[in-house]
Amino acid sequence: MTEPISPKRPTFLHSKIYKSLFVQLLIAVILGVVVGYVWPDVGAAFKVLGDGFIRLIKMIIAPLIFLVIVTGIARISDVKAVGRVGVKALAYFLAASSFALLFGMVVGNVVRPGAGLNIDPSGLDTSDLDAKTSAEVASPAEFILNIIPVSVFDAFASNSLLQVLFFSVFFGAAAVVIGRETCEPVLRVMEGTLEIIFKVMSWIMRLAPIGAFGAMAFIIGQYGLSTLGTYAKLIAACYGAALLFIGVLFVIARVFAGVPLWQFIKYTREEFLLALGTASTESVMPRIMTKLTNAGCSRATTGLVIPTGYSFNLDGAAIYLSISVVFLAQAFNIDLSFEQQLGALGILLLTSKGMAGVPGSSFLALSATAAALGLFPVAGVALLLGADRLMDSMRVVVNLLGNCVATFVVAKWEGQLDRQAMLEAFAGHGTAVPAGLALHTEEEPAAAERASSAKLP
Repeated sequence: MTEPISPKRPTFLHSKIYKSLFVQLLIAVILGVVVGYVWPDVGAAFKVLGDGFIRLIKMIIAPLIFLVIVTGIARISDVKAVGRVGVKALAYFLAASSFALLFGMVVGNVVRPGAGLNIDPSGLDTSDLDAKTSAEVASPAEFILNIIPVSVFDAFASNSLLQVLFFSVFFGAAAVVIGRETCEPVLRVMEGTLEIIFKVMSWIMRLAPIGAFGAMAFIIGQYGLSTLGTYAKLIAACYGAALLFIGVLFVIARVFAGVPLWQFIKYTREEFLLALGTASTESVMPRIMTKLTNAGCSRATTGLVIPTGYSFNLDGAAIYLSISVVFLAQAFNIDLSFEQQLGALGILLLTSKGMAGVPGSSFLALSATAAALGLFPVAGVALLLGADRLMDSMRVVVNLLGNCVATFVVAKWEGQLDRQAMLEAFAGHGTAVPAGLALHTEEEPAAAERASSAKLP
């Protein structure tokens, strides 16, 4: 009698594990670190892969924001509600970024990462710093004017997110005032175009592991791991502060929005790993907006909060900037008084806004702060050239998570958070349709009705 043949266990190639974007990204990031460390020159040459992927993402960001905001406002059919969302989002951003700056300043004073360095600024090479700070920090008046596009087409061509957002709100509000029936043909075209954009996004995301590999290989190959020892205390202070701040975000999400943030991180683990791999939050903007909407946040709220937050709510960058100011002062043996540190916080609050995507933005903000304070030479900012790139992982994770929490808080505040949809998304139900294709099928009026009647446990 022959024994029954037992079924073979599925091998890795026959299983679905390798099809997971998270697994693919994880493998790509690890390979990028290995290649960059073992063959630095080869790793640095892979920069084109990371840059190419981010360009593909940027190609669809402007039309995505425009279509999501216009169709979202049209569904709400309440211009006043849109105004309330914008005001509440800006209020939250101001409070969150101010707290992040203050939090970083406290950590810098407690850890004292620059103490004992005794740096002589006259011996610093500032040639690389000059290249990174070729742009100028805009004054508050210029910053406000720059939000208003000179031309709508120029806003889309230059990928100026705040300008696209500004025009989108006006366009959506006008559609609401004119009336749904009159604008229905245009809105239908927009809904169809949005579906096409999501399809393009799903194709681009297949290249995400290649982009993450290229970006990580370049970072390690170009900057190496030796910098970790040189700036160990500063890096430890920034990453430690980031972990503590994330803990604060967990509390804010639970208390003010009823969101189990750990479940949300598991739900968006692919996006966070991609942001880590490419050192860019822009690379995940379309996907994170889609997942937030599928997790119960209204389309209009998500479309308004996320793009605005990319310029106004850079919590990770705020922590890094405030710690860096304290670090530089300590490195030059300058004892900052309480009043001087408050003045530095006020300056950073202004110089850190609207600088997302600006090359050398952190150096611009620090240089402007150093010049305004007049306590240590602006050339001293060059001391951070070696460590700045290693802070990207910390900055992108905290920036991205901070904006996601802001979206949940504002949506709950405005009564546009569907808790049932959120829990179903976190549990993995109703996600058979790829995240990039599910957004246009949601029923927001019903979601808003459920959200208004839902009570937090």
